[in-house]
Amino acid sequence: MNNFDPKLNQVWWVLRIALGLGPFLARLDKFFNLLTNWSMYLSPIAERMLPFSGTEFMKIVGIIEMIVGLAILTRWTRIGSYIAAIWLVMIAVNLVSTGMFFDLAVRDVEIAIAAFTLARLTEVRESALQASSKFAQQAHPKFQEAS
Repeated sequence: MNNFDPKLNQVWWVLRIALGLGPFLARLDKFFNLLTNWSMYLSPIAERMLPFSGTEFMKIVGIIEMIVGLAILTRWTRIGSYIAAIWLVMIAVNLVSTGMFFDLAVRDVEIAIAAFTLARLTEVRESALQASSKFAQQAHPKFQEAS
């Protein structure tokens, strides 16, 4: 018996796939610049502090973001979602510090809120699944013998 509402489970899967796969594919583009020139989004202030080019930095960022996307898609959904939320807020701060791209900064804050929501929803889902597993073990003592 699963105590997690099926409607919430559907929402959890939609958020998980959207926040894992979408950013993973977009960040892969940081190596090809087909969608955009990603370096233009890097604040000049941040770029001056780098020991290497903005393009190289964006590739490193792309790798980190792809790892976070994979974490969201795997068993590390909760922690990956929290990291994504924090990361997106940091990106928004970077965008605001350029003096432009305010629309993208707002969008990234909105996506950060969705990532935070996925993390919290994952906590609720995991608790419900653990509770239903304990209930099944108590209701059926044979499960305890097999453990």
